[in-house]
Amino acid sequence: MGVKIHNRAEKRKEEKKNLYFARLNSCPTSPRKMRLIADMIRGKKVELALHLLKNSPQASSERLHKLLLSAIANWQAKNEGVRLEESDLYISEIFVDSGRMLKRIHTAPQGRAHRIRKRSNHVTLYVDSRNPTTKELEEAITETKA
Repeated sequence: MGVKIHNRAEKRKEEKKNLYFARLNSCPTSPRKMRLIADMIRGKKVELALHLLKNSPQASSERLHKLLLSAIANWQAKNEGVRLEESDLYISEIFVDSGRMLKRIHTAPQGRAHRIRKRSNHVTLYVDSRNPTTKELEEAITETKA
């Protein structure tokens, strides 16, 4: 049983080597507010998304701006020697999941109490290139030869 789990983990690691992503965990804004911003940039080019996030008045757009910069840096780390301008990066996938919820109590009239739910979220952002890199071209050539 341990060998199967180990093999699956190794396979998952190999698949993640070709993905360029960044994660933001336990962001202290509600998932609903973050999804509005995520929907605004989904599928857009990276340059346009950075511009939209920088000029957006919502507080969560600043956090997504930093997350997008982190995803771009992860792409650059895995693709050394490839220029960012030539790669035509875009946001291939972005999703917002709800995180943990802090429950607080707020006093109410006549000895009652109202519950306050302070929500948080987790954001995952995937970046991909529309132009294939030289590594991907070499892998495709070797696969066709084999």
